[in-house]
Amino acid sequence: MMGLAIDIADAVAAEINAAADGTFSQVVDAQRQVLPARELSELTTLKVTVVPKAIEISGSTRSVSQYDVAIDIGVQKKLGKDLDVEVSPLMTLVDEIAEYLRKRQLAAAPYAAWVRTANDPVYVPEHLASQRVFTSLLTITYRAMR
Repeated sequence: MMGLAIDIADAVAAEINAAADGTFSQVVDAQRQVLPARELSELTTLKVTVVPKAIEISGSTRSVSQYDVAIDIGVQKKLGKDLDVEVSPLMTLVDEIAEYLRKRQLAAAPYAAWVRTANDPVYVPEHLASQRVFTSLLTITYRAMR
């Protein structure tokens, strides 16, 4: 089952990276990872990390199961001194990614259908206060039948 989650996470990263120029207000290079740990020095540039989060399996029919696969998309960047000015465009980018993926069929995983998107946390206040790092998390759930 972990293969399914990684396949869908790979497809999400590819879909974000395949967005046409001008789709997002900032240049995005999404990377699928299994461990989303980043050094503070790496966050001087925008990082978009796609990570498999969870799989929930339920019965659909006698021979088919429904797999709800949650994928996390983290958006992170080290900020300067003016948090009020710098956070706003990053929150806009998170909204753009969420809207772009909403109801979009994944080219590399056409068997997975978008179900829902959550943005929790919108940003992590502790990261802003202690490290001046913007961290926002989108959780997107896709449904596959097997």
